[in-house]
Amino acid sequence: MWIRSTLAYRTSFVMMAVGNFAASGLDFVAILLMFSQIDALGGFTLPEVAFLYGTSSLSLGLADLLLGNVEQLGRRVRDGTLDTLLLRPVPVFAQVAADRFALRRLGRIGQAALVLGWSLTQLEVDWTAGRVLLVPLMALCGTAIFGAVFTAGAAFQFWAQDAAEVQNSFTYGGNALLQYPPTVFAKDLVRGVTFIIPLAFVNWLPALRLLGRPDPLGLPGWADFLGPAVAALMCTGAGLAWRYGLRAYRSTGS
Repeated sequence: MWIRSTLAYRTSFVMMAVGNFAASGLDFVAILLMFSQIDALGGFTLPEVAFLYGTSSLSLGLADLLLGNVEQLGRRVRDGTLDTLLLRPVPVFAQVAADRFALRRLGRIGQAALVLGWSLTQLEVDWTAGRVLLVPLMALCGTAIFGAVFTAGAAFQFWAQDAAEVQNSFTYGGNALLQYPPTVFAKDLVRGVTFIIPLAFVNWLPALRLLGRPDPLGLPGWADFLGPAVAALMCTGAGLAWRYGLRAYRSTGS
């Protein structure tokens, strides 16, 4: 329904998508301006940083397109409109995720895909079949990891009721972090996004393997391939948190 309503006004949709494309592209413009003054950032060249940018932004864009609207759950909890979703014979999570589905977010995805495609043509990598398959696997695992963070943040809002910005600090904030090499950050921060909130498995660890870069934390080589397992574990935990939060929901009490 939301897709049909969006496409009913084609010009408006195109303008919104182009605006989304341009707004998200400003982050990469900042990187280009930075590299106009330097040759490397934390030991990484422009194509390598563009690869990090593309994989992280593409993963977030896909997760945001599919599940980004769950961050509005707090509003529904506060005004009691979540009750109407409980009466329908459709999973509440699916309804919340699909509510006001924003097709304009394809602009962010397209911009990230263009940067990623450009970086792949510029990287000095010996492209074997395994390395080629690693790129779409990174996008899928990264989408699942960001989706799990969206879901866990939405589950937290059953109690906090107004925690969308806290959630955004881990989704959009995490994306901004992953766009840059781990070597430019303090090791304690890198440890935090590896062992506490494992966003490093979105692109940092597999990218280090692909680019032939050493791990700043000195983790064993097999850790670079744990993305699917981490994504599955995070999705399971987020699903349980959502289920527990929904069961604990007691409406507005008014």
